[in-house]
Amino acid sequence: MTWLVVLAVSIWSSPCRVDEGHTPLAPGYGELGYTLPAPGSYALPPLGPAADGRVLDSRGNETTLHALFGERYVLLSFMYTHCSDANGCPLTAHVFYQLKRAMGTDKMLAKNLRLVSLSFDPERDTPAVMRRYGNGFRHAGDSGEWRFATTRPDGGLEPILDAYSQNVQRALAMDGTPGTRFFHVLRVFLIDPERQIRNIYSVDFLHAGLIRRDLQTLMMAAGEAQQTPAPAAFDAPPPGPGDNRSDYASADYETRSRALQVRDGRPADLPALVREPPLGLPALDLPEGAIPSAEQIALGRKLFFDRRLSLNETISCAMCHIPEQGFSNNEMATAVGMEGRSVRRNAPTLLNIGYAPRLFHDGREDRLSQQIWGPLLAANEMANPSVGHIIDKLETLPDYHGLFQQAFAGRPPGMQTVGDALAAYQLSLNAADSPFDRWYFGEDEGAVTQAVKRGFELFTGRAGCSACHTIGRSHALFSDYRMHNTGAGLPPGGGGQPATRSVQLAPGVFVEVEQALIDAVGATKPADLGRYEITRDPADRWKFRTPTLRNVALTAPYMHDGSIGTLREVIGFYNRGGVTNPLQDSRIQPLGLTETEQEALVAFLESLTGSNVNELIADALAAPVGDPHTGHTP
Repeated sequence: MTWLVVLAVSIWSSPCRVDEGHTPLAPGYGELGYTLPAPGSYALPPLGPAADGRVLDSRGNETTLHALFGERYVLLSFMYTHCSDANGCPLTAHVFYQLKRAMGTDKMLAKNLRLVSLSFDPERDTPAVMRRYGNGFRHAGDSGEWRFATTRPDGGLEPILDAYSQNVQRALAMDGTPGTRFFHVLRVFLIDPERQIRNIYSVDFLHAGLIRRDLQTLMMAAGEAQQTPAPAAFDAPPPGPGDNRSDYASADYETRSRALQVRDGRPADLPALVREPPLGLPALDLPEGAIPSAEQIALGRKLFFDRRLSLNETISCAMCHIPEQGFSNNEMATAVGMEGRSVRRNAPTLLNIGYAPRLFHDGREDRLSQQIWGPLLAANEMANPSVGHIIDKLETLPDYHGLFQQAFAGRPPGMQTVGDALAAYQLSLNAADSPFDRWYFGEDEGAVTQAVKRGFELFTGRAGCSACHTIGRSHALFSDYRMHNTGAGLPPGGGGQPATRSVQLAPGVFVEVEQALIDAVGATKPADLGRYEITRDPADRWKFRTPTLRNVALTAPYMHDGSIGTLREVIGFYNRGGVTNPLQDSRIQPLGLTETEQEALVAFLESLTGSNVNELIADALAAPVGDPHTGHTP
């Protein structure tokens, strides 16, 4: 495979300043105003070499520009975070974000393109500042890569700027001393696999549609014409089957939830998924006669979506375990419960939960029929005062009249029957028959790509992933369901409290808030010691249950605290050896994987999505939802 790098360098000819209405917005914010030539109908000759240089990534690790490029197309923006000129650094960020959004539906673009922003204000734009800045452009379930870097304040930047002939000057303050704004010129460099410059864009030509068209042209010349066609004029990419692109706070926000284009519910044969799970899953280990009936599953599904089971009748199980988001929650790192109360852990997926011998991140429950009572009674989740309160409510709701008796041989609502009904529905949420399953267990060699096969080789070999995410000879659960300390959730060490923190107000909406203000009005974030909180054994500190990797591409963000947003970042975390601590699992060691090897692991993980996931989502959309205003379900 031949790769190509796109280097975008934004350096303006006047100090970055707030647009006061005198300068029209650049074409990059809208349409180009002319028809782009067909891809491959023109050539982009080499214009000179693209330089390398020493930089710091957003974690403070020393690396090089070329290492950040990897083997992909890359848009690299020289910028600074305090720029306020609409046609300066914000223009570059806007175009970058458009391309990042496009990666959500254009798999070839996501596979080949990397975005990198490098600050030319290293004194203020430290690695931590760049990391927080980058968080503002992230959204859950992201598939595109955008990396943020800086340099050491005492050197490293000037050789890079000189090599690209970039003139960056600090503007003078009123007293003649260097100020906090910069003179810089917007230029964008398109670079090929041999790191030769192939095109240079100015402010009038920095446009996502033009960049995509040039990328396609170069790929076609390199013999990679299999990529998807670039649009004639860039706009938000059209949704694919089962995808949704919708506004939240702005037109730039997008959710990767599935099956939302048409909320058309279609009941599925859920009992069949219990009796005969899809290819790749073993038979469920249920006692004889314990296979749930269709009536029990239907009742459990009704309970799962009923908001009336929370104290103020606003929250259901499905509001944290959202079907179209992998029965997890892509939009929030940690769940939000009653009246906006914080739940400190990420909502785990319920897909294939019937196979888990340990439940919750800390493994505190071992039966689905018992597990539900924790969330129902927790003050920061559904906040019911007692078991009896819930049972009494179910006995008075007319739409539940006779349903428990029908499902459980005459038994009324009770602690056992409510738990058994909800467990019955969860036992049916089995999703497999993935491309990996059809290749590995079904012996269909054409079911996956060579990248997936290479990723599997690494997964079971040098990367050592299968030591905890286990694979059997005839099936794979991709988890040993044991408790391990990887360092996830622990601070990486070094540095004090930041002056500001990025706070999520809503899905896709982040603001920077002063830490002092947060400290003044907020409660101290409780420590999360994992399994230790259950056993009180000091050796269990920071141990959490190994999650299954089935359908993992659907269940971002990752880790028990939702602290890692993408699969690529998860692999980077383990490639670095996690976060070292005295109790860390001995199997967690730096791996030394190359960029190509890490990308192969991502390809493998993306091949684990079950073919029947959309069927389960459609069935969920057909479920009745309790209406607290009328006292019945529509």
